[in-house]
Amino acid sequence: MPVSGKLYYSHHPGGRDEKPPVVLIHGAGGMHLYWPAEIRRLGGYSVYAIDLPGHGKSEACDGQQTIGDYALHLLQWLEAVELHRAIFIGHSMGSAIALTLALHHPQHVIGLVLVGAGARLRVNPELLNYASDPTTFYKSTGLLVNCSFGACASPRLVELASMRMEDTRQSVLYGDLQACNQFDVMGQLEAIKQKTLVMVGEEDAMTPVRYAQYLASSIPEARLSIIPNAGHMVMLEQPHLVAEGMLSFLKDISYHPGEGS
Repeated sequence: MPVSGKLYYSHHPGGRDEKPPVVLIHGAGGMHLYWPAEIRRLGGYSVYAIDLPGHGKSEACDGQQTIGDYALHLLQWLEAVELHRAIFIGHSMGSAIALTLALHHPQHVIGLVLVGAGARLRVNPELLNYASDPTTFYKSTGLLVNCSFGACASPRLVELASMRMEDTRQSVLYGDLQACNQFDVMGQLEAIKQKTLVMVGEEDAMTPVRYAQYLASSIPEARLSIIPNAGHMVMLEQPHLVAEGMLSFLKDISYHPGEGS
């Protein structure tokens, strides 16, 4: 994986000049591999999947405690890789970062895909308490994973997610949860002018369907996709359906070659 702006990322150079670049932003305690190959290699698109500060291999800088700080790091990364504009696809905390970019730095945002998202991301106080203490850290990761999958998720998929979550540093996960808990753009959504796709697993217990419905009804250029037989980790549980939905949405976004550089 290359590194730019102190952030590691994977790059699938499958895009053609007439299609916009795509940037994937993972959620709290995650890394770029939380996006399955079907999405990291969206057909016909140049796709970048980053490890946020303190996550995965991006250990040269610390994790952050606010969504705004993560957004600033992402802007520095964009400059380092010489991308001026892109479509941002965010999951959970990553969707909050994408929304923040659209609201405060819209010149860099061509379109949005918000997965397992909310205009506000309140965190269970018990989860925050567990994550704040190294001695109860594994209780927090266990609680997160248990709430993240639908009833039909394979045990192996849940096991892999648990192993990856436990590899996250305690301070980084706690900072992520603090950032999510402070995030609230309920009153700002009408200002988002970019075309937006809101995707949610039908069984999502962390950002329920009603959160997605609120986003889709409040963002002027938004559409809603509810994916069956999936929970909060919808992109891992139903990768083909999610990738197909994304591709169908992306083809409708107008783009002029050269905009992304």
